[in-house]
Amino acid sequence: MANKTESLAKLPGMAQLDPMPSGSSKINVGENERVFSVVGGALLTTIGLRRGSLGGALLAVIGGALVFRGASGYCPLNEALGRNTAEGKSETDVIEIAEVVTINKPREEVYAYWRKLENLPKFMTHLQSVTQLDDKRSHWVASIPGTETFENFGNIEWDAEIVEEKQNDRLVWRSVPGASIDNSGEVRFTNAPQGRGTEIHAVIKYRPPQGAVGELASKLLNPIFKKMIEGDIKRFKHLLETNSIPIGQEELVA
Repeated sequence: MANKTESLAKLPGMAQLDPMPSGSSKINVGENERVFSVVGGALLTTIGLRRGSLGGALLAVIGGALVFRGASGYCPLNEALGRNTAEGKSETDVIEIAEVVTINKPREEVYAYWRKLENLPKFMTHLQSVTQLDDKRSHWVASIPGTETFENFGNIEWDAEIVEEKQNDRLVWRSVPGASIDNSGEVRFTNAPQGRGTEIHAVIKYRPPQGAVGELASKLLNPIFKKMIEGDIKRFKHLLETNSIPIGQEELVA
């Protein structure tokens, strides 16, 4: 069965838990400081590159850091000192993606497979690994999803914790502070109408990193993320129903 429209993907009361804003999604530099940081940083970078010496390289590095500070709106030093000069917005917006699919398998079986978090990379192509640390906490390693343009961005890592769990019914999780990308989500498992298996309703939320610049980039890339989540859910359906995962025209037996 094909995925339903996003408007039908969320059940009532789903995904009320937003990602906790941490260093990756905070804004703690005011507008004036951001302008001065970008202008001053660009000037230092230009001077440093023109000099070409060791001292010039140091200036370029400092300049680059200032440009990043101004462009992102986040300063680690401000965070360490408890200093916040941002006059208005102090955290990036939450972006949400919702998907639903019906799997022709009993709810207990579908839930049990998902609940073993180490199984997730088998159908979530952007995940490198998920390691269960204890009953609630896990460590996630993922590659940057999307196109070849982002292939060299490397991996990102974060820890997450399950904050609510009801066996065979739902899982709610959230990344812990300091995650590369602050995220949260909820998966609901319900009986499909007319005994046709299990409906999975998944809602993923994340806060874009690097202040306003990261937020804009993530909004532009959101269709890619949405397509990625949709593909993951479809692969999960195929895996549970056929014990294999489609890869192009081939199949990888699980």
